[in-house]
Amino acid sequence: MSDRQAPQELDEAELARGIQSGDPKAFEQVVRTYGGRLLTVTRRILREEEAARDAVQDAFVSAYRSRRQFNAESKVSTWLHRIAVNAALMKLRSLRRKPEESIDNLLPGFQDDGHHEERFVAWDEPADVKLGRRETASAVRRAIDQLPESYRTVLLLRDIEGLDTAETAKMLGITPNAVKIRLHRARMALRTLIAPQFQGAGS
Repeated sequence: MSDRQAPQELDEAELARGIQSGDPKAFEQVVRTYGGRLLTVTRRILREEEAARDAVQDAFVSAYRSRRQFNAESKVSTWLHRIAVNAALMKLRSLRRKPEESIDNLLPGFQDDGHHEERFVAWDEPADVKLGRRETASAVRRAIDQLPESYRTVLLLRDIEGLDTAETAKMLGITPNAVKIRLHRARMALRTLIAPQFQGAGS
């Protein structure tokens, strides 16, 4: 066994105080403990490994710079998660993207009598509920990636990352009502994309 001892872990309260004071030991533990989780978050948003890793680095720098604003009574994981999401969104804006395609072809049409032109599987659940089911998770992830960026991002922030409407609106620079509209349209489009798999499985 090596004579080197593992660094002593700080408990949540000590870690919070260490963050506020800029203690290098606390930030070392933050990187070691939360680095992998934050990378998972930034990968979902950016879908590019290098960009996702850059966003995590940016998040840690931002966390250090804003350490004095951190509320020691808050959870470190929640604070870091919000910073990582924001870093990923900033990176996303900096990347060159192709013009978005319309989402209209993924939304249900209506007949003259007001009924849907196609029969859809009933689905009023957020995307994270579907992702929690192993048999549909991969299909849902593929379908989410097919959504236009503005709709995909809202769906990820609200249904997967768990941000509320107001916080999502603030991060994206749009109104809360716009978030609600995009989320509703994104869920309908997602349902269109994955309906064949559910119907085929008899869901």
